[in-house]
Amino acid sequence: MNEALKELLDLLDLEQIELNIFRGRSPRERIQRVFGGQVAAQALVAAGRTVPSDRQVHSLHAYFIRPGDPSVPIVYEVDRQRDGRSFTTRRVVAIQHGRPIFTLSASFHLHEEGITHQAAPMPAVARPEGLPPVLDHLRAQFGDVDELREGLSAPRPVDARYVTPLTWEAHRDPTLISSENQVWLRYDADLPDDPLLHIVLAAYASDYTLVDTVLLAHGLAWGVSPIMGASLDHAMWFHRPFRADEWLLYAQESPWSGSARGLARGQMFTASGDLVVSVVQECMIRLTDT
Repeated sequence: MNEALKELLDLLDLEQIELNIFRGRSPRERIQRVFGGQVAAQALVAAGRTVPSDRQVHSLHAYFIRPGDPSVPIVYEVDRQRDGRSFTTRRVVAIQHGRPIFTLSASFHLHEEGITHQAAPMPAVARPEGLPPVLDHLRAQFGDVDELREGLSAPRPVDARYVTPLTWEAHRDPTLISSENQVWLRYDADLPDDPLLHIVLAAYASDYTLVDTVLLAHGLAWGVSPIMGASLDHAMWFHRPFRADEWLLYAQESPWSGSARGLARGQMFTASGDLVVSVVQECMIRLTDT
């Protein structure tokens, strides 16, 4: 298990300070704001700690309200909104400096048998085993990748293998501009058989590349284009059990951007083609003068 993944699992082990109140921290990194996937994952952990283990989260809807401060803890307050016979609903508010920075509503469902179909087939793409890790890919394309560090941030706990070009490639070569973004994701370690943990880790990873999908449609890239951006809201639906330590294809597209905002949608498939997660996110994208 790499150090980045060990650190992430430690971050997800929230401290319970009251019945419905939990406290989390951020990595010790020189970053200006907390990664949105971290806040979403920690909030989902807090909600899950208040729900019986026989109910699994099937959807979440979240809003990013203020940038998180990585230098201070985040307090998560859980509101037990409903405990029904089949569904359980929780609302979580993440608080720093006395103000909410993030809100999440999550619904948990007791497993039931029902009708089943999958209309969306997994895209026919190259398998992850034949693709290089993202840093190897970038070094092969650009050599020294230090100038791209703003977009890469710290070492990531998830192994990402890109099927489609990265934003920096499309910035250099406009013929690669596309509104579609496909990447294989996997946490490269044997993880515990805790279904909530695998869902939480998918939620964490889901925020890495959705904004990039909007940028890719315009040939823009972090660190080399005059832009600033942030996630505004995030919604996920979890369709069936999966493992985050096995390869998942994250097929994303951006159907629209305008008014300094962009919309991105994603679907996660297992290597065998099962659709397991659907994602939608709106982000802010502003052009800057420098």
